[in-house]
Amino acid sequence: MINRFEVSAWSAMAVVCGVFAGAPALAAEPVHFAPHRAVYELSLNASTAGSGVSGISGRMVYELTGSACDGYTQKMRFVTEMTNQEGTNTLSDLRNSSWEDASGKKLKFSSTQYQNDQLADASQGDAARSKGPTPVVGVDLVKPAKKRVSLPNDIYFPMQHASTLVQAAKNGVKLFTANLYDGSEKGEKYYLTSTAIGNEYKPGSKPPAPAFSGSDKLAGVASWPMSISYFDAGKDKEDQVPAYELSFRYFENGVTSDLKIDYGEFSIKGQLKELTFLDPGKCPATEATAH
Repeated sequence: MINRFEVSAWSAMAVVCGVFAGAPALAAEPVHFAPHRAVYELSLNASTAGSGVSGISGRMVYELTGSACDGYTQKMRFVTEMTNQEGTNTLSDLRNSSWEDASGKKLKFSSTQYQNDQLADASQGDAARSKGPTPVVGVDLVKPAKKRVSLPNDIYFPMQHASTLVQAAKNGVKLFTANLYDGSEKGEKYYLTSTAIGNEYKPGSKPPAPAFSGSDKLAGVASWPMSISYFDAGKDKEDQVPAYELSFRYFENGVTSDLKIDYGEFSIKGQLKELTFLDPGKCPATEATAH
């Protein structure tokens, strides 16, 4: 269940030069995300009596590097210790990495999850958009087993989705729906997502609270409150409740704060504790303008 966090974590951040076909008509200017490393403290936000969860503690480290010419690499480690109502602890350690080209045409992903220091799950593969009269997204899986999977062509990859959300927010769009694929769930599943976008926080109008290391560097950056609901894809599952919901404050440069993941019976919050901006990738002038 915790591995779904990567879909959001997100919602993981890169430059996409232009908008993917099928998206609403948005501003043509590119979105410029800043390479950075963010450290979050994880804790239990709320739980119901029937959830079986009495406590959660942990840490997430997220890193974005790359450029619009070389593509963007994301790395995330998500470690939690969950305590049930009998007092038994379960240690979960999720490690994800992915690379996505800035045009949203290719995605490489790798994920491993350990429970109590034992390997519980692993997935690895490449996804790419095909050409032709009936284009699809083809996925070549290496783990957990070699397999070819075909997905609809209207799939968004994570950084592509993140870029489109910023463009939508800038244009005053309040609700954006998209199919999203990131290689999680053994690499064979995608989600229908519905994103609610709140009113913009103008630069300097709402300082992050509580303050954290590096928070002063966000003073001049616009942001929006967002909430993404993730639904199992398929027409036969219309009108269903979401599998989970993710809410956060999303800064225009790709930094995320005020995280909350709601699984229905319990929810996790993530408080940004440390933010470090990394050296930006550089593109040759001819390549940068070509986008």
